[in-house]
Amino acid sequence: MDKLITVLKREYVERVRSKWFLIATIFGPLFFGAVMFVPAWLASRSQASVDVARIVILDATGSGLGQRIADDLNSGGTGDIARMSDESLTQVRDVAAREMPAAESLATRAVIAKERRGYLVLDSQTVAGTTVRYAGRNASAVSDMQRLERSVHDQLLAMRMVQAGVSPAQATQLTALDVDLESERITDTGRGGSGKVNLIFAIMVAMLLYASIFIYGQNVLRSVMEEKDTRVAEVVLSSIPARKLLAGKVLGVGAVGITQMLIWAATSVLLFKIRAPLLTRMGVEVTTVSMPSISPLMAVTLILFFALGYTLYAALFAAVGAMVNSEQEAQQVQMPIILMLISSVIFLQPVLTSPDGTLAKVLSWFPTTAPIIMPLRMSIVPISAFEIAGTLVVLTLACLLVVQLAARIYRVGLLMYGKRPTLRELGHWMRQAS
Repeated sequence: MDKLITVLKREYVERVRSKWFLIATIFGPLFFGAVMFVPAWLASRSQASVDVARIVILDATGSGLGQRIADDLNSGGTGDIARMSDESLTQVRDVAAREMPAAESLATRAVIAKERRGYLVLDSQTVAGTTVRYAGRNASAVSDMQRLERSVHDQLLAMRMVQAGVSPAQATQLTALDVDLESERITDTGRGGSGKVNLIFAIMVAMLLYASIFIYGQNVLRSVMEEKDTRVAEVVLSSIPARKLLAGKVLGVGAVGITQMLIWAATSVLLFKIRAPLLTRMGVEVTTVSMPSISPLMAVTLILFFALGYTLYAALFAAVGAMVNSEQEAQQVQMPIILMLISSVIFLQPVLTSPDGTLAKVLSWFPTTAPIIMPLRMSIVPISAFEIAGTLVVLTLACLLVVQLAARIYRVGLLMYGKRPTLRELGHWMRQAS
């Protein structure tokens, strides 16, 4: 046990003291801060451009729809048109259907000459509610296109309501709706906060677990390859069993990962608390959002899934490091392991769509995907204690089996040089008594 602790301590201290650990630890909060602040700041400035109204409307409907849309664009939805200059106002041209090609050519030349931003074509298909066409310099500006689409939709609806006998004032009032759905999660213990926040939190948990398992598993692989290349392993194995050496290395690197994740979690909570006040000072309107409810038991469970998932993959990466003799060979041999890990991310969308579906439940019990899929589901929907405990037991048994087999490959592979073992030789190594 003393030798195991010695190896664990060496692996942990060596990595914590490195400059890369410091850089990664600082980069994590910076990244989370950017995720929390930058999208909100950009969203506040990603509104339709001020000259979105400076277009030409070619109206072939004969219903006055073009003038309705022009009034809406010119007022910016506020009803105030007087503040705009003539050059900024939307122009409306009533065009016969047969004259539309010539009118479009004329409007295109105006756009090329930068006299107008673009032109909107209204025809019989627009009145039918099927198609409206736009061409302009800002055709790729999402906010501008959303503004135009919303204006056409609202004014077409208002026109139909007037035709159905509703007064123009009532039609305007009835179409001026902007409903925002606010979802709230309910768990076995009661109301659990915003559904959107829980969804974002779930995705962040899954991606953080995936990245951590991959990065620290790779660290174990490279550490084993370094010891093998420098022949340090020969000396170390003379004083400590291979199983303890492997366990100390895996646990030491894993402890570094848990340390880093705890630092990231603490800084993320702090950034979330100061997010609203800082954005308010920056002039960004912020909706008050509460943190997702995370019980101590859930926090411990998430750490357990990370620890077991990391142990499973780290043991496999360590076995690969002991088998190969070069970086090129390592890239080839580790590919099946990486694909098993990536498969968890590939199934994120189906699991998010149906977290209680058959696929999600099966992936939660499968050892290679459970470390990421189960925490993802736990963050979205309530999961029974039996299912969580069962997946932890299955994952633990899988870890014990993989570590046992990896230790046998590790013991023999560290002392093998010059030739990559065949599958038959690997089977012989794993059948040997540890």
